[in-house]
Amino acid sequence: MFVEDILQAVERILQDKPLASIQWFVLYQSWLGKTYGEMAEESGYRNNYIKEVGSELWQDLSVALGKRVTKKNLHLALNKYLEDKIGDGENQSQQDLGEESSLEMVSSDFFSASKMEFPSGPLPLGSPLYINRPPLEELVCNEILYPGCLIRIKAPRKTGKSSLLNRMIAYAREQGYQIVYLDFQEADQDVFASLDKFLRWFCVNVSRQLNLLPCLDDFWDTEMGSKVSCKIYFEAYLLQYIDNSPVVLALNEVHRVFEHPNIAQDFLPMLRFWHEQAKQEQIWQKLRMVVVHTTEIYIPLKLNQSPFNVGITITLPPLTLNQVQNLALCYRLHWAADSEGAKRLAPLQAMVGGHPYLVSLALYHLCQEEMTLEVLLETASTPVGIYSQHLRELLSLLQIEPELMSAMQQVIATDEKVELDAIAAYKLESMGLVKLNGNQAHAMCELYRLYFSQQLGKHSAY
Repeated sequence: MFVEDILQAVERILQDKPLASIQWFVLYQSWLGKTYGEMAEESGYRNNYIKEVGSELWQDLSVALGKRVTKKNLHLALNKYLEDKIGDGENQSQQDLGEESSLEMVSSDFFSASKMEFPSGPLPLGSPLYINRPPLEELVCNEILYPGCLIRIKAPRKTGKSSLLNRMIAYAREQGYQIVYLDFQEADQDVFASLDKFLRWFCVNVSRQLNLLPCLDDFWDTEMGSKVSCKIYFEAYLLQYIDNSPVVLALNEVHRVFEHPNIAQDFLPMLRFWHEQAKQEQIWQKLRMVVVHTTEIYIPLKLNQSPFNVGITITLPPLTLNQVQNLALCYRLHWAADSEGAKRLAPLQAMVGGHPYLVSLALYHLCQEEMTLEVLLETASTPVGIYSQHLRELLSLLQIEPELMSAMQQVIATDEKVELDAIAAYKLESMGLVKLNGNQAHAMCELYRLYFSQQLGKHSAY
């Protein structure tokens, strides 16, 4: 039985329950006869966790098929299922489709590349394209259980911050927690006119998501100031009137607040203060805060006044070669399954530095069979390559601030690490363009080095 037949059979059996990427991994490795120990070593997950994933998968298959499925009898169970389906399908195909076999039709339909979604935005829960990056998922899910916790998820654009946040929120819901989710990109510009207006907008949104009637005027006192009024509103109203279940306050796209220093310099330390209050006052232990942000070149940075020197900071690492290989299998590139497939993927992983979006974009185009991997890599940094729009967007950001353009020119001018101004180094790292060791920077990946060598070389020639 081919890999596509396995995927077809399991998706048809569990048609209303899509598998996560770790489940696909366990399924495929089990089919190859790998032990749970070998899977744990290859994936980076704990052995017990892999066993739990396998046990749940076999149970779901058993319920769906009405017969016991185990790791040992997986071949037998799926072969039997496909034999039955082929028999049924042949009768149907003779009636409707002439000589073309139903299995061929099912395979071509199920594995139609057009069904793969173009990489864009956070991955839905249950998406097989979500690749776990141990120990991040386990870390954030464990941390959210601590009373009064503060978690900061920080990474450049398109590296999976929102996808990770969504999975943490789903886990919190499973624990019976209430969820308040605010995306600061949804706020109108005039909300940021003053700290008072911003905090009132903030409190109204939190109230409504907790199904409580906003009554700010009962607690707001101009003499005490906006921050104290906001604290009292949470302390004496919101956290009092909800039940005893914890509340997860998930704040996404917080870098939007950074654009307004008059607000950021008060709002962010306020969140830190609430976190510290949980160590002294029980009512604040109900609140669990998650702050998600990226920083871009327009942000006025104050490196000596970090608003978050408490709590836990999560940074998202690039995908490893093994994770790229697992993602390729999720894109149904079955040639990637073995060690030879890993060797073929290694230049892609190196070219984009394991950047999740850039890897996904490449694998999407490969599964569409628009080009070979070799052609994709040869044209990657050119105007006709698949990354042209992404690269132009980054170039336009650099062009806004000449000092960043100059800093990036220094980076790509040599293969050695370059000492940069602290602010420029931090901003370029925040954009995902460089990796830092202190203030010493080098290009994040070969794709960026090649592209900006071409483009910034032209720029300096004028």
